[in-house]
Amino acid sequence: MSLGCAQLGNLYGKLVESEAADIVSAAWDRGIRHFDTAPHYGLGLSEQRLGDALVGHPRDEFVVSSKVGRILEANPRFSGERDSGGFDVPARFIRRWDFSADGVRRSLDSSLQRLKLDRIDLVLLHDPEEHVADPGQAMREAYPALDRLRAEGVIGAIGVGTKSSASLLRFVEETEIDAIMLAGRYTLVNQEALAELFPACEERSVDVLNAGVFNSGILASPRPAGGSVFDYGVAADSLIQRVNSIADVCDEFGTSVPRIALQFAGTHPAIRSLVFGSDNAAQVHANLDLIESSPAPRALWRHLVERGLLSESAASEVLAP
Repeated sequence: MSLGCAQLGNLYGKLVESEAADIVSAAWDRGIRHFDTAPHYGLGLSEQRLGDALVGHPRDEFVVSSKVGRILEANPRFSGERDSGGFDVPARFIRRWDFSADGVRRSLDSSLQRLKLDRIDLVLLHDPEEHVADPGQAMREAYPALDRLRAEGVIGAIGVGTKSSASLLRFVEETEIDAIMLAGRYTLVNQEALAELFPACEERSVDVLNAGVFNSGILASPRPAGGSVFDYGVAADSLIQRVNSIADVCDEFGTSVPRIALQFAGTHPAIRSLVFGSDNAAQVHANLDLIESSPAPRALWRHLVERGLLSESAASEVLAP
């Protein structure tokens, strides 16, 4: 299990310092030792808070991953406005796409300062396909720069983190990355990674860190209502109906959508870890309690297939001996 730390950057709402520290403390107490962050999250606030929370813990006992691709620069026109990127923070910095070799090093140096660490264990290229001005820069410049830093022992492992299965597949097939962080593409309602991406990862021994397993929220409650969030936007009514149909099956077997969503998301053999975020310490414990609870009955998965709510291929991973 890995703790995703976007919430430490005030994702969709403000956390006070003590709440942020409590989230990390709760994860540590439950045995989590991998923490994932990025400069993008709260314009550096997530990295800063994570670094503060990990002070005092033995460095060799935890793993930190962060990301490159968005450089933070001082906002020369700042006049008190809030960030427009989904984080409730003052817009004192602006994000600028930069997958150049120099940009990678500058980004890493700044992250190390915020994290108060001497190294980052896993560095991920963050959403490379979204750099529309130069979509090839991440492959052409950033990856070779990270590859050199890995060879020099400056960083540990390297990879790519994004929600685009196509982008991830290209890096898996054309580079020597160690891991991918896949956001929302192997969940109860989206298994697009099954067809090509996961087989390629298994063939090339690339670890999968499965993130966004609740698809931004629609799978996080027993029954989604109108206005539920899916992939960072408002969910379509048809998808809400589908998840409620899954909830009907869960009711029949005495379980819940969040419980089977978490259990399902870790079933494929390519997956090395589940990455989940939490708004507070209680949510950390609740999520881990769901994961550690008894597996859902095998008959539940067969019912989902029979009712057209889960593909046969996806269910086969859950039902494998």
